[in-house]
Amino acid sequence: MNFNSWQFLVFFSLVVLLYWVLPHKARWAMLLIASYIFYMSWNVWLIILIMITTITAYGFAIGIERTRNIKLKKLFLAITPIICLGLLIFFKYINFILESAIGVIRLFGGASDDIVLNIILPVGISFYTFQTLSYVVEVYWGKFKAEQHFGYFALYVAYFPQLVAGPIEKPQTLLPQLRQEQKFNEEYLLEGGKWLLSGFFRKCVVTDFCGIFVNKVYSGLGVSSGLAVFIASGLFLIQIYNDFAGYSEIALGAARLMGVQLSKNFDKPLTSTSYTEFFRRWHITLNQWFTQYVYIPLGGNRKGTARKIINTLIVFALCGLWHGANWTFVIWGVVAGVMISLETLLRKPFSKLCEKAKIDPENPAIKLLRQSLIFLLFTFNGVLFRAQNLAEVGLAFRQMFTSWDTLENTMSDLGINALQIIQLAIFITAMVMAYKLPQAGNAGNEKPLPLSCATTAADNISVFIYGIIAVMLCWLGLIAMGDSSAFQYFQF
Repeated sequence: MNFNSWQFLVFFSLVVLLYWVLPHKARWAMLLIASYIFYMSWNVWLIILIMITTITAYGFAIGIERTRNIKLKKLFLAITPIICLGLLIFFKYINFILESAIGVIRLFGGASDDIVLNIILPVGISFYTFQTLSYVVEVYWGKFKAEQHFGYFALYVAYFPQLVAGPIEKPQTLLPQLRQEQKFNEEYLLEGGKWLLSGFFRKCVVTDFCGIFVNKVYSGLGVSSGLAVFIASGLFLIQIYNDFAGYSEIALGAARLMGVQLSKNFDKPLTSTSYTEFFRRWHITLNQWFTQYVYIPLGGNRKGTARKIINTLIVFALCGLWHGANWTFVIWGVVAGVMISLETLLRKPFSKLCEKAKIDPENPAIKLLRQSLIFLLFTFNGVLFRAQNLAEVGLAFRQMFTSWDTLENTMSDLGINALQIIQLAIFITAMVMAYKLPQAGNAGNEKPLPLSCATTAADNISVFIYGIIAVMLCWLGLIAMGDSSAFQYFQF
C-alpha cells in the first residue's frame, strides 16, 4: 500500500476519523490493527517476522530491567540482536553472502555453482529492526524504562506512518506520545496537511519527474552519451533525495494529524558545503543511530585520529551495506567514509590557508562554490547508488568520460520531448506554489513555527488548495504516462 495510492488515501482517512472518534483507551488497539493491516497489504506473511522481532525485544527488555545479574543482563542484550539481526541478515543479505562466497572460491580457482535462494525482501525490515534494537539498548543502559504494556510496545514497533521507511525513532521520542491522550487541535490538521502536501509534492512531482529521465538513461547506458549520463546522475541525486524526504514528510504529516510529532529526517542536505555536513543533514535518524550505537561504542573520536578514521570507515561501510545487499553500496559507504576522514584531516590546514589568504569560507560566492563542488562529488558517487552492479558502474563512468556527444543527441538520450516540456512547466508552477506556502512546523522536539503574520487565513487556504491541485495534475499526468512509481527507498 504505497503512500501515493488511492488505497492508502482511503485507508488513512478512515484511520484518522476513527482515531478522533474513539476514546483514548481504544486508540492504541485501533492503531495497532491498522498498522498490521497496512504492513500485511505488502505481504500477509510478513506479519510473522515483525511479531517475532516484537516479542523478542519486549520479553528480553523486561528481563534486562528486572534481573540484577549483570551477566544475565548481557546475555539478554546479546540474544536480542542475534535474533533480530539474524532475521535481517537472512532475509536481506543471505544471497549477497552466498554470491560473495562463491566469487571468492572462483577467484582462487575453485569451481562452484551459483546458489540463489528465492526469498522476498520484507519491506521496512531494516527500519523496524534498528528501531527495536535501539529500544533494547536504551533499556540496558538505563535510559528508558521497559514498556510493560505489550500493545503499546507492538504499536511502537509497527506504527504505520514510519514503519516501512522511517524515521527511526528512539523509544523516548515515540512511545510516550503513543501513550499520551491527544486532544483534537485544528493546528494538527493545518500542520499535518502542510507536511503531507510538501511530501506528495516531492514524490509525485519532483521524484517521478526526475525519474523519467534517470530511468531512460540508465536503462540504456551503453548507448547514452557522457553528458546524458552525467545529467541523469545529477538528477538521480535530486530524485532519491526528494523520494526519501517526501516519504518522511508524508509520515510526519500522517502522524501529526493524530497529534504525534515524528523526528525530522532531512535538513536541506543538497545545500551542504562538505561531506560531513551533508551526512548531518541526510537521513538524520539513521546517522544518529549509527553514531550512538556503533561509532561511540567503537571508541568514536576518543582514541586518536587514526582510530577515529578507522571507526568512521567501519560505520560508513556498514551504513552502505544497510542500504542494500550489493558491493556497490559498500563501496559507496567507504567512499563517503574516506571523504569525511579527509575533511577531518584537512580541516585545520584549510582554515589556516583561508586565514592566510584572507578568504572567508562563509562568503556567499565561496559558499556557493563549495556547495557546487559537494553536489558534483555526490553526483559521481551517486552512480554507485543507482547502478545495479559493478559492471554497470564501470560502464557509466566510461560513458561519462569518453562518449560525449552533441546537445541534440544528449536531449534525445534523456528522452526530452514536447510533452516533457509541458510537464516541466506544470512542475515549475507547482514548485512556485509550494514555496508560497508558509513553512510547516518543525518535527521532533522543536516547537512548531507560527504561521506568517503577513498572510490571512483565506490566503493560506487558497494557496493550500492551489498547491494540492498542482500536485494532483502532475501526478495524474505521470500516471497517464505510466511514470508514477513506488518509493525508491522501500528497496532499502
